[in-house]
Formats: sequence, structure tokens, C-alpha cells
Amino acid sequence: MLNRLPGFFSNAIGIDLGTANTLVYVKDKGVVLREPSVVAIDKNRKPIAVGSEAKLMLGRTPESITALRPMKDGVIADFEISEHMLRYFIGKVAKKNVFTKLSVVVAVPYGITAVEKRAVMDSAYRAGADEVKTISEPLASALGVGLPVGDPAASMIVDIGGGTAEVAILSLGDIVYAKSIRVGGDELDSTIIAYVKRAYNLVIGERTAEEIKIKIGSAYPLDQELTLEIRGRDAMSGLPRTLHITSQEVRECLMENFNAIIDACRSALERCPPELSSDLVERGIALAGGGSQVRGIDRLISEATGLPVFVGEDPLCAVVNGTGVILEDPRWSGR
Repeated sequence: MLNRLPGFFSNAIGIDLGTANTLVYVKDKGVVLREPSVVAIDKNRKPIAVGSEAKLMLGRTPESITALRPMKDGVIADFEISEHMLRYFIGKVAKKNVFTKLSVVVAVPYGITAVEKRAVMDSAYRAGADEVKTISEPLASALGVGLPVGDPAASMIVDIGGGTAEVAILSLGDIVYAKSIRVGGDELDSTIIAYVKRAYNLVIGERTAEEIKIKIGSAYPLDQELTLEIRGRDAMSGLPRTLHITSQEVRECLMENFNAIIDACRSALERCPPELSSDLVERGIALAGGGSQVRGIDRLISEATGLPVFVGEDPLCAVVNGTGVILEDPRWSGR
């Protein structure tokens, strides 16, 4: 994969170009960058901020500035802005000149179209890459959490990211079955926003919804339910208002999303060859991605499938760590 050109130095990086966050792995250094996939632009579509600085502007910009996410459901929604974002992130971690060759491995959602994959690769090339290869996110995630996917036995991963949840069964270094559904962290936030408006006539933004999800969100009843004070705009009067929301009502409003993830898990298990199914009874299901950190989601999936479920180590970095395995391990370099 990373063929060296005579007389040239080679830089190799792996990128998890996520809907919510972009992470970059540099060969021999590990994960060196993790920033929100957000770009702030002016009226002429000229970028004025990228990453963490741009995310602070979400929902707070004047008319002359727009803060947006160029990725949607794990794929590029705005080609021009995503290219600028990639160029910015690559420039922060890889010093490139005429004597260096930049090789990039990009993780992409399972099941995206050839056109969508080409758009990701073109963006990386335009951002300065000399060589671009892609790896499916379920395989990268499984490698990233340390599953023995090269064994002649089944491993199962559920990666709940910002735009999608991907369920995959793997064996002998490749995917046996995978399914991607458009249910992720962003969808959970949207569901919370809609619920608060419907139940309380209170309009809240993405950042508040994300705060609710992180601080009191749960997929399984808690031993002690939590309460959070939130602020927003009254939909009737237009004035600022404060209210308290409980973890129980947040859980109930999100249950449809959680059930969609469970259905995807069941679908994968139903299509799994019998010999591999027996392996999963012992090995269980690994969870990764930001969504895996919702309280009790491992227990909910375990009860629904009858299999042991565990959250992988460093779930937020699972995909980008998987690209790192591709870069660092010669056994995977030819795949």
C-alpha cells in the first residue's frame, strides 16, 4: 500500500472522516488530531474557521456567517467545503513538500455508492494526497477495538457513529455480512429536539440536545434517574425559558432509534452462517463509536439478542485506530 518512491520520504496517515468528528492517525505517532467536522463560511462561501473553532459558532452566527457540517450520514454532502476541511486537517498533521509522498487511508461507511466513494477519494487527492485507499468503517472499527477479525471465526461489531450505525459480522479478515442504517448521534439529537418542542413548546439547538444526550441520555432504566436543567426559546411567546427534563423521558423518546439499532443486529444474526453464529455465543458483540457510550445501550442490546455485549476500548477512536492498524501492520498492507 505504502510503496516508497525512490529518493522520496513518505508520510502515511489514516482518516476517519466522520459526520460529527474527524480524526487523523499518523503512522508511528498514533492519533494526533480529533476535531469536529464543522466549517464556518462567509457569504462568499470562503471558510473562516474549521473544526473546534467553527463548532463554537453553531447556532450563534450572524447573517454574514454560516457554520455547517459538510458530511451527512457519513458521506460528503458539500464537496467544496469538505475538501477545504480535509486540506486544513491534513495540513495540521502532515508537512508536505516536493520531496514527500503522502499516502492516505480513509474509512468510509459500508454500502456507500461508487460515486460517494469517489467523492471521498477525490477530496483527499485535491487536499494533497498522492495515494488514497479506502477501508470500510465496520472493518476499521473491528480492527480498532482489537477484535481478531483475521481468525477463521466470527467477530461482530456495532459501530454507532454520528451519522450512521453499522452492524457487521467478520471472519478471515473480511466482512461476511454488514448493514448500515441512518441512525446515529445526529439522529438522536434531532429526536430530542423534536420531543422537547412537542412536549414543552420549547425550541432548543443542536448543542443543547447533545448536552442532554451526554449528561442524562440512557437506553436502559437507571438505578437512579437523572434530571437536567435546560434553556431554550418558548415556541409561543418567543421568550427565553428554563425547564427540567428527566432521563426517563429522554430514554422513552429515543427508544425508537434504539430499536432500529437492535433490529439491525437481529437482521445480521439471522443472516449469519450457522458455524459463525456459534462463535458469537462465546465472543459476543463489540460496541464502538460515540453512540456506544449512551448509558445502558450494551445491556439493552444484550437482552434483545441474548448475547454478551461489551463496549470496546477507546470506542470514539475505534475507526481511526483501525486505519492505524492498516498503516502499521504489514499483514494488512496489501488489502
